[in-house]
Amino acid sequence: MTDTVAPQTNHPHGKQVLQDVAPLSRSLRQAIPDVYAGFSELHKAALAPGALDTKTKELIALAIAVAEECDGCIASHARGAARAGANRQEVAEAIGVTILMTGGPGTVYGPRAYAAFEDFVEG
Repeated sequence: MTDTVAPQTNHPHGKQVLQDVAPLSRSLRQAIPDVYAGFSELHKAALAPGALDTKTKELIALAIAVAEECDGCIASHARGAARAGANRQEVAEAIGVTILMTGGPGTVYGPRAYAAFEDFVEG
């Protein structure tokens, strides 16, 4: 009889990443508040529904975050995709396009993005 490994249920690529980044960015945000305010406005404007709905935009942002290999971006847009109503298959397919475009790195950061999304969908 062989031992089997239970699937990981606690995904450190979602909520934990955002919790880890928060205290680090507080200090910089205080030093350059106008930059952060401008970025916040850009974020709101870029993800607002238009010809593309917010869910689609969050899926695009998540795919780009995987391509950029940015764990904080992955966590943020995995949360955004979950909040916008994306489902697991939509996220998987968006990540699949990233793998097409990035090759090997997409196969490393793609699973991180999928785990992050599951973290936000599951609670």
